[in-house]
Amino acid sequence: MDMLYSIRKAVTVAAGSLLLLACATAARGEAAILLDDDFSATPAGPMLSRIGAHAEYHYVPELAPRGNWAVSCFTTDTAAQTAWRVERDAGRSVMVQGYRNGGRRDSHPMIISGDELWADYTVAVQFAPETGDGQSGIAFRYRNDRCYYFAGVSGPRAILKMVRHEAAFHQPFEKVLAEAKCPWNPGDTLTLAATAAGNRLRVEVAGAVLEAEDATYPRGKIGLTSDVPTRYSRVRVTAPAAEKSQFEARSSARAKEEADLQAANPRPVVWRKLETPGFGVGRNLRFGDLDGDGRTDLLIGQVVHHGPGDSYSELSCLTAMTFDGKILWQLGTPDPSHDNLTNDVAFQIHDIDGDGQSEVVYCMNFEIIVADGATGRTKYKAPTPATDRKGAKYPRILGDCLFFCDLRGTGRPRDIIIKDRYWNLWALNDRLEEMWHGECTTGHYPWAADIDGDGKDEVLIGYSLFDHDGRKLWSLDGVLKDHADGVAIVKFREDLEPRILCAASDEGILLIDLRGKILKHQRLGHVQNPAVANFRDDLPGLETVSINFWGNQGIVHFFDAEQAVYHDFEPNQHGSMCLPVNWTGRSEEFFVHNANLKEGGMFDGRGRRAVVFPDDGHPDTCNAVLDLVGDCRDEIVVWDTRRIWVYTQGDGPRSGRLYKPRRNPLYNYSNYQATVSLPGWSE
Repeated sequence: MDMLYSIRKAVTVAAGSLLLLACATAARGEAAILLDDDFSATPAGPMLSRIGAHAEYHYVPELAPRGNWAVSCFTTDTAAQTAWRVERDAGRSVMVQGYRNGGRRDSHPMIISGDELWADYTVAVQFAPETGDGQSGIAFRYRNDRCYYFAGVSGPRAILKMVRHEAAFHQPFEKVLAEAKCPWNPGDTLTLAATAAGNRLRVEVAGAVLEAEDATYPRGKIGLTSDVPTRYSRVRVTAPAAEKSQFEARSSARAKEEADLQAANPRPVVWRKLETPGFGVGRNLRFGDLDGDGRTDLLIGQVVHHGPGDSYSELSCLTAMTFDGKILWQLGTPDPSHDNLTNDVAFQIHDIDGDGQSEVVYCMNFEIIVADGATGRTKYKAPTPATDRKGAKYPRILGDCLFFCDLRGTGRPRDIIIKDRYWNLWALNDRLEEMWHGECTTGHYPWAADIDGDGKDEVLIGYSLFDHDGRKLWSLDGVLKDHADGVAIVKFREDLEPRILCAASDEGILLIDLRGKILKHQRLGHVQNPAVANFRDDLPGLETVSINFWGNQGIVHFFDAEQAVYHDFEPNQHGSMCLPVNWTGRSEEFFVHNANLKEGGMFDGRGRRAVVFPDDGHPDTCNAVLDLVGDCRDEIVVWDTRRIWVYTQGDGPRSGRLYKPRRNPLYNYSNYQATVSLPGWSE
């Protein structure tokens, strides 16, 4: 055993010498250095603080890169906080992965660096796994944290494999390209060098040599990834000098393309600035004409959480104000500590009684209340539905969301769907009288449409379809394992029947016919926040954009009208509402990722940053999209807990024939909505 250990030690030292030799060679000009990092420039401490679900719908600066590195994925708050940290060890800096990734094969602790346009290069790293009961190593030619090459060790073997999404629920598709015996001891410092040159891949790790050919990923970043506690002490990426020149040319061409695109689009200019001291909130605004003057107003809802987590939350304060900054009324007591939410709560602006004036419908203190929109005075109210669900915290629901539809065939959306967090839904009429109750895995937010042509809406919620009278027409609850994040019924192309689009969390994204048959099931990770619009004129019909969160946050996919993926990219490690925005008045829409100066912007249907926000100190935590000026084009509302700013186009307002899409009604606004933007034009 001592002899074997001595041999392994000698191999490790020799490999480390090779690493130093490679760097010296690069320094002499025979190869170019793309990245050289010993982590000394990265601040000591955790790479992430507690952020959790807040980053699904808010821009969180803590998720921005630190030094050269960004945390690519996490599955829980605990994983986010404990997985990666920089430590100072005897004058040296090390990147420590301290989390044991037990049981999740579809998501691995990972930090990333580099550029998606890197092609042929060698990445060399020194790392020391503390145990041998899980994989540890690197990712290279990283497209996203579900699509990459892995090189490293797993137990007593060296492995080179290709990873691409999933073959089944939480079961990644992995193709081992090469493997070999590789004896080492926990705690040994191993040196790994992986080279990608065209389709040829070569890995040297702890004396083992692996070679393969594979064309799946021609380009991509690099990453550090380990399922067990591991210490990384040095990373260098080198490339032939000619390859570096080609990369710089590709990078310059990309920058010029985006700069030209941005120059051709209207620049954002500030239209309004509002202050919300003490009563501001994160993503919990509603929009509508409250005072009847024909202009859109704001309703701001603060939230109290009863726990656990966000399963039981309700409104604690409502503030109504105009975009001129005038406070119309306020209910409840404002509290700056109630500004944080990771869910929806039940409140909307809607003319529920059809008198031409808006009401505010909301839940508070186990009551559902209809109030005058101009004054906030209660018009009538009723107790929220009672629940006998086993394990329920309260005998009546708090109200997880409100959705308006037409279940009785009145010709107007006067009926209400109210639900608890995940298990039950109730249908109420406009007098708040219960019409029926249903049970299913509700997911987050429903959709309604008159599918059978009887003048009454059917309700799509989660993976179930209910008739107007509460009869469950079909359900896929027994087939699908995770809840639905966003659902919609859409006619994607004129020659296609309407289809159900479902962003299904860890189940990926689904296309379902109106009879409940799954037509397409793509396991692309934790998919949420789908948005449907005409993002590209050169593709027939409507396109869809979606974004991932838990386990692989930030991956954006683009789908054509038949739900085939035509592009994907990972602009950063954030969630987003991906709201369509009619910014130009032309037929192609953009979508807003976030309003941050460096990491945000409006993107087009090809994944290019078409519009950037100005460097003017604006808030960037949240955003919303709607036409406030009245020229058919959208304004962008951006805000944090203290301020609300509104951006409009620098070339406006405009007149003439402009694109005017038809979208989800503002009275059915939700953090969990599937946003559908149907083509239309102004007169």
